[in-house]
Amino acid sequence: MGESGTMMAIGVSQPGKPEVLVPVRRPVPEPAAGELLIAVQAAGVNRPDVLQRLGKYNPPPGTTDIPGLEVAGTVAALGEGVPNGVGGWSVGDPVCALLAGGGYAEFCVVPAAQVLPIPAGLSMVEAAALPETFFTVWSNVFERGGLQPGEALLVHGGTSGIGTTAIQLGAAFGARVFATARGADKCRACTDLGAERAIDYDNEDFVAVVKDATGGAGVNVVLDIVGGDYVGRSIDALAVDGRYVCIGFVRGATATVNFFPVMTKRLTLTGSTLRARPVSYKAAIAGQLRARVWPLIAAGRVKPVVHDIFPLANAADAHRLMESNRHIGKIVLSVGGE
Repeated sequence: MGESGTMMAIGVSQPGKPEVLVPVRRPVPEPAAGELLIAVQAAGVNRPDVLQRLGKYNPPPGTTDIPGLEVAGTVAALGEGVPNGVGGWSVGDPVCALLAGGGYAEFCVVPAAQVLPIPAGLSMVEAAALPETFFTVWSNVFERGGLQPGEALLVHGGTSGIGTTAIQLGAAFGARVFATARGADKCRACTDLGAERAIDYDNEDFVAVVKDATGGAGVNVVLDIVGGDYVGRSIDALAVDGRYVCIGFVRGATATVNFFPVMTKRLTLTGSTLRARPVSYKAAIAGQLRARVWPLIAAGRVKPVVHDIFPLANAADAHRLMESNRHIGKIVLSVGGE
């Protein structure tokens, strides 16, 4: 923190290429009632940050324009009404948090209900790679998608941050997991994380592969970050009473869909975004993660996959790597301490 109560953060000078991400000085935010101030040590980089940089995904009203949807660090101050001590938070506690924005900075504020303790054994960098993908996968695969033990899950983009999380959680909760990826190395990464079968989409038809592996039945849930022509093909890959969940559209937000199999197989087509959801919803997901997923992480059964780490000032380089699609897992910004 500067002598004048300022901090270093990353601003978006104008919508555009990665070089529009520039270090700026901003006032250290003050926690409002129900919020914590976090001294950030690491911040996760996510695809929505790229969309915000391009001017295609603006922060919710009242949210800072500083990018960044997840951080890890230590509690620096408590806002009014935040329980202190046992059952609450204390200054100095190591935490990770889901944000609506503001993570690319030395300090950020966040509703206390969206803050979680760092699972035992994890570094700050690893902890910063948890919130956005784990909140997203839990709410979409297990809540909206209703994945049950013994069912089959198809994850598109298996080596993305979302994909590496979905593969591990699906397998940990007893599902058969299939994943699409490009190339032998990325397919191997998917199977190493627990996928029963990884499908190289450049050389294989994922519909044919999952149908063959499931005796012609198809999968019960599809988690799609690709969109475009994957929508119709995913519908073909679904079993009777299957659930298709869209959370991204790398190949485009529009698709031509044959609704005949939607009716005959009684399919559910759904999707969601997380950033603009109310604090109460995110708090409920945080409670589920703390009770059901954090113990798996502490036991080493599920882990964040960190591909590379960049200093905060080099956020532009982190975005270039993300847009290259060469990474496997998460990209993290080191803000301090690691």
